[in-house]
Amino acid sequence: MIPLLPASAALLLTAVSLAHAGAPPATIPLWSHGAPGSEARMNEPETTDSDGKGKNNVSNVHNPSITPVLPAKDKSTGVAVIIAPGGGHSKLCLGHEGYALAYWLADHGIAAFVLKYRLAREPGSTYTIQDHAMADARRAIRTVRTRAAEWGIKPDHIGIMGFSAGGELAAFAAMKSDSGKADAEDAIERASSRPDFQALIYPGTSDLFSAEKGMPPVFIACGYNDRPDISQGMASLYLKYKAVGVPAELHIYSNAGHGFGYRDGTATAAGAWVFRFREWLADSKLLVENSK
Repeated sequence: MIPLLPASAALLLTAVSLAHAGAPPATIPLWSHGAPGSEARMNEPETTDSDGKGKNNVSNVHNPSITPVLPAKDKSTGVAVIIAPGGGHSKLCLGHEGYALAYWLADHGIAAFVLKYRLAREPGSTYTIQDHAMADARRAIRTVRTRAAEWGIKPDHIGIMGFSAGGELAAFAAMKSDSGKADAEDAIERASSRPDFQALIYPGTSDLFSAEKGMPPVFIACGYNDRPDISQGMASLYLKYKAVGVPAELHIYSNAGHGFGYRDGTATAAGAWVFRFREWLADSKLLVENSK
């Protein structure tokens, strides 16, 4: 006879099952009283387009947030990754470029934070990439760094990963950051916005990316069959990083195009890029098993 679970344990198992089925945990707004310039719209509901099969696209984002997906304490490595999904700055593809990856990272000891940022190219949007989406990305880095102890994270092991449009945000965050405002009333604004590493997964607008000595190390993955400005652009960007001595690793998958993201169980070389990313973290001395 199988013993009955206590009610609390049954509820916990149900919550975990739902989470891995696609229902994300609670989000944390990046600004408690609304993002600068969006306060009047912070309570507008987001628009969701989901098919129950992994598709989970969100738009109408006016209250930017992060969704933490944390590893079990006995698995935690102290490393954190902020995930910026793609979607052409008109929507956020939170399925294969967001939550699915976040759960994989957490299962492998890495704290993940899925970022919902304001969309500059949504029809009727008044937002811009540099003034609003980037403010959200930098605020996410500051927020995770401020709460690192609470979440079991090393404050100097916080990186940002982006896909497509989100990859632009990750690259820009590494290109331009600040050490925080020491006299800021808001404690979060006192923290540095510099990521400790960056991961660029088939990002766009690579012609706008620059490489300077001292920038965070970078992991890059894209598909050979992607647009030339992405596949060739990533090869050129890798050489820019190498020229200035920034550690870089590049994977161009010969049978992949744009948008492969992460889908559990994909049996292709491109589908296994997440393992290469974790290996890169270990090789870069950013990840040590079960370190605190």
